[in-house]
Amino acid sequence: MYSSDIIFVVFLMSPICIGFVGNSLLFMLYMYTFFTQSHLKKPIDLIFIHLTLVNVFTILFRLIPDVMSSFGVRHFLDDVGCKATLYTYRVTRGLSICTTSLLSAFQAITISPSTSKWTWLKSKMSTCMFPSFLFFWIVNMLIYIHIIKTVEAKNNVTITGSGYSQLYCQAKQLEQQYSIALFSVMMIRDLLFVVLMMSSSIYMVNLLYKHSRRAQHVHSFSLPSQPSPEIKATHNILSLVSCFVFFYCSNDFFTLYLFYRPEKNPSLERITGIISACYPTICPFVLMKNNKIISKFISSISKMRIIFSPRTFSR
Repeated sequence: MYSSDIIFVVFLMSPICIGFVGNSLLFMLYMYTFFTQSHLKKPIDLIFIHLTLVNVFTILFRLIPDVMSSFGVRHFLDDVGCKATLYTYRVTRGLSICTTSLLSAFQAITISPSTSKWTWLKSKMSTCMFPSFLFFWIVNMLIYIHIIKTVEAKNNVTITGSGYSQLYCQAKQLEQQYSIALFSVMMIRDLLFVVLMMSSSIYMVNLLYKHSRRAQHVHSFSLPSQPSPEIKATHNILSLVSCFVFFYCSNDFFTLYLFYRPEKNPSLERITGIISACYPTICPFVLMKNNKIISKFISSISKMRIIFSPRTFSR
């Protein structure tokens, strides 16, 4: 194994280990809250559960082939494996943008004042959750159905021309009209959900700015009050949206470059995989900042450390 392969293995294994553990832990905590802690259950928890599940699949199906390639495994995926791996990755990546947009819109509606024109949506959000998830799955599965028809295992021939290409898989070159139609559909989906995400984020920033102005006015002669849980959750979601937009746009840039690059570069394909895993790896740790169960668990651990500290026994 070359030194460059060792470096790639380290960078590829880090998001697999960290991201998989973080998302799995958060998924189990939300499932535990959903089924056993009814007093802590909120409608937004369903979005978090769906997002963490999508993140796990995105990380695994995108990075495991890259890791195997870095270890020198040659024929890791056959035709069926390539179709399943690439199709699942593209669908879950599409679900990631849809779910993050839904999360941003949900939080914007939640913190909107009672005088807002969006107030009527608050009572209907919980009933629209599962239909929204079903719609997202159907749309993304239909968009990438061509992968099942066109993707195959990569042979020993050097691939040239535009098209999907990963370390073990390749796609047949699409007809120009079909390629244009496919990219048009994906661009419409991306623009629709990114615009929804950014509009919700701008709306939340505006509400937070007005809230801070009122708080400064009210507490100008007193001690500053602690921000409410809703404000903390909004800050976390805004941070999540910022990370998503940055990494999503970066990944799209590299993906388009590799798609239209005449000769495929394995190193660039691995870098693209690392970038695509950054958001699902960071996501659970941003969401953990406002999780009540984790806060209670950390506080209980802190209390136990104080109780069982050496100073306690030395008295």
